[in-house]
Amino acid sequence: MNIKKSLIALSITSLVFSAELIAEPYAFITNQIDNSVSVVDIDNNKVIKAIEVSGKPVGVAVNPKNSQVYISTPEGNGFTVIDADKMAVINKVKVGGASLGIVSDVNGQRVFVADWYENTVSVFETKNFNLIKTITVGKSPSGMAVSPDNRWLYVANRMDDSISQIDLKTLRIRNTTKVGAHPFGLTVDSKGEKLYSANVESNDVSVLDAINLKRLAIVKSGSRPYASALALNDSRLFVTNQDDSTVSVIDTASLKEIAQIEVGEKPEGISTAPNDKHIYVANWEDSTVSVIDAETLKVIKTIKTGEGSRAFGLFIR
Repeated sequence: MNIKKSLIALSITSLVFSAELIAEPYAFITNQIDNSVSVVDIDNNKVIKAIEVSGKPVGVAVNPKNSQVYISTPEGNGFTVIDADKMAVINKVKVGGASLGIVSDVNGQRVFVADWYENTVSVFETKNFNLIKTITVGKSPSGMAVSPDNRWLYVANRMDDSISQIDLKTLRIRNTTKVGAHPFGLTVDSKGEKLYSANVESNDVSVLDAINLKRLAIVKSGSRPYASALALNDSRLFVTNQDDSTVSVIDTASLKEIAQIEVGEKPEGISTAPNDKHIYVANWEDSTVSVIDAETLKVIKTIKTGEGSRAFGLFIR
């Protein structure tokens, strides 16, 4: 009897695990002017739904553990919670000031919100969305990233030209390092070894040691780099250049730009699909998403979304 029950329990667990593995991959694209989020089925690269989100939505954080998506709303003084399965708004959380960057931790238990005006990062638990702590960082915090071991939170302080490293055990700043002019989007590699900062005003990318924030290199990009994403086993870094309407491709071994790919007008948010091969780029002025093949370095699809597509953050479930 015990063996039978164990086998049944094992079968149920396997089914649940399998369901998680085969969950449909979706991209959640914030459309700031439309006050909406376009949901893109990335298996067929089509918009399947538009979700109304007020407050001029900008940032996106996907929490696969809870099947939730968090949308920062700078004019809504907080963030909106979307049920990723039902594709519907289920909560609105007040933060204050103007929330911009947003990211979930690795285990899905906390969400971090950068407040552009208040120069803070607010930490919320993701069960009831109670505030855990507010951390003062540098001026105009924007992009954030969490290390794959869930130990560090990195925050780009745009007006201070710096990156803050927060210890996620103590929720205190461990280190702050100067980078290029006006850092915005941050990307950490899958091993937690390198951190990349897109520096808007100096037209370059700072490469840092992700543990001690030691500056390793500076790589020139296009005009006004905004955000970045890694692909092909972290071998290539793709960086959106707002004013050039291009995406720079940086070889992460040589730390040199090897190509620039033309996309839509004013590209901003960028994320990598689960296949580690396709790159999705939100184009603000075109209100589209460009899909790039990371191997051929060509745009293979352009998807019409809502007006003012930004999708700042990790927007693919």
